[in-house]
Amino acid sequence: MILISIRYKIIFSYDGTNFCGFQVQPNQRTVQGEITKVVNQIAKNPSKPIKICGSGRTDSGVHALAQVAHFDFPFKIASNHMFKALNSMLPLDIVVKKVNIVSKDFHARFDVSGKRYMYRIDLGQFRDPFKRFYTGHWRGKLDLNKIQVALNDLIGTHDFTSFVASGSEARSNIRTIYEATYHLDSSNNELRFEFYGNGFLYNMVRIIVGVLVEIGSGYRDVHDILRLYRIKDRTQARRTASPQGLYLKHVYYEYEDPKHPTKSSYKI
Repeated sequence: MILISIRYKIIFSYDGTNFCGFQVQPNQRTVQGEITKVVNQIAKNPSKPIKICGSGRTDSGVHALAQVAHFDFPFKIASNHMFKALNSMLPLDIVVKKVNIVSKDFHARFDVSGKRYMYRIDLGQFRDPFKRFYTGHWRGKLDLNKIQVALNDLIGTHDFTSFVASGSEARSNIRTIYEATYHLDSSNNELRFEFYGNGFLYNMVRIIVGVLVEIGSGYRDVHDILRLYRIKDRTQARRTASPQGLYLKHVYYEYEDPKHPTKSSYKI
């Protein structure tokens, strides 16, 4: 039997509650680790283990609605059969939504042109036990007009040094945000943010959300984000919103992202 190498692109969702993030870590349960285990089982545990390459990392407790990864498989299986095999073997907190055979030129990480994140905040006076793994929480009153002004200050290309946690391996802290919006879901008593940009730094979205709720609560000037750009001091941003409210909503690639077709020049 002549073995060939077939590259598969998968889009998948996961509940991050019981994972120590996406990336493989020794002696920890991770999303990448679970998928790697199953893919190698489907390939009958080849002598050269198959590696899974994701579009980027997510932290412990963070969720994904549409994470993307690729892997090179030692023989060809029809996409629909790979789809069924993965979903029949993966744990219940991961589900594959789509499988495609792609060119060897495709790279789940380096071909990314943008990402979209959502952050959910429960606005109840006390934390809802049924939301505690899926939302952040803020009990204070928020001025949504101030938050809208602050969101406008995020649009464009900026140096986000004040919004990146220590431990970042990024070569540059300059990123472009194309969209920054909020939606008040009154029926569920939630505030939902969405951020779409060419890339996001380590904990960047969670730090931005922490600043936004402080602006909405009157603890900061409405244009304080502009000051934070200038001073480049992470300690001045203070709060980091909890990971439970964060969702990777979409990963864009240049061939499917007509609004912003140019591939990001930053490692993300």
